[in-house]
Amino acid sequence: MPNPVSVNNPTDRKAYVITGPTSGIGRATALEVAKHGQIVLVGRDCEKLNQLQQEIESKGHHAVTVVCDLSDLESVRRAAAEIIALRLPIVGLLNNAGILQTHPTKNALGWDMSFVTNHLGPFALTEALAPSLNNGANVVFVVSAAEDPERKPAMAAGFRGGRYISAEASARGEWKPGGAKRPGFDAYATSKQASLAAAMAFARENPRLHFNAIEPGLNLTTGLGGADASAFVRFLQKFVMPLLVPPLMPFIKILSTPKRAARVITKILIDAPGQTGVYYDEGGSPMQGSTLVRDPKFQDHVVAETRALLAAHAE
Repeated sequence: MPNPVSVNNPTDRKAYVITGPTSGIGRATALEVAKHGQIVLVGRDCEKLNQLQQEIESKGHHAVTVVCDLSDLESVRRAAAEIIALRLPIVGLLNNAGILQTHPTKNALGWDMSFVTNHLGPFALTEALAPSLNNGANVVFVVSAAEDPERKPAMAAGFRGGRYISAEASARGEWKPGGAKRPGFDAYATSKQASLAAAMAFARENPRLHFNAIEPGLNLTTGLGGADASAFVRFLQKFVMPLLVPPLMPFIKILSTPKRAARVITKILIDAPGQTGVYYDEGGSPMQGSTLVRDPKFQDHVVAETRALLAAHAE
């Protein structure tokens, strides 16, 4: 259950909902956005959420927590209802939570965990919250240029772009042939492509709100794999990469850090009045996605199929 809004935490305060706020980019962004309004922290780990809430409040800012597992649609529905029940003036929603599994797993429905966590869950949460968001609210999706099969850095890393067949096929963990050799890469790229397509379609569908997306850059210090990452990878991410990345950033444009990404995301989430349907790069400048994801027909196709899949499993 969410922590109650205290008497020192008035409900007329601007509010921002952030998913995946307990580590990496999400944590850095939550701490930054908290300077501008109340934060609704949405994540799986109640203990970590409460620790972050305490840290934010120790700085004189305000936060509440809502436990939500984006890979569980019932959890998403409960979380959305709890957020709406807070009756806060929500002016921003950041769909940040995401995973990249090196060994693909399934949720209770037998759905690919990367696709449901990165696309289906955020999609369902956004649709549930949209009617309750303030007019002109900014909805931002954190996506990835790995969806573009012509993106050279992604290709060099082993990605082969989004391999979308249909929402149902993606949920089953099925992708177009000719994809990546590394398990989990097609799921990640396809899930991010679907989220980017949805963001662009939402922008055309709902002019009352502003829908945008951001490629946060290559953040080598974050652990998208979570427990799925090896102990050695986690060691590199925690102790080695923080020392290597800053000196390299001036020379490798796509490199970033959680703090840098947080500054860019915060600006988009707070200071982008009227901007909608924009895909931003790691520096906050507009960029182009893959040829496929720029096609409005593909965008609408992804949204229609996603809605149909979610409706078929609504309780």
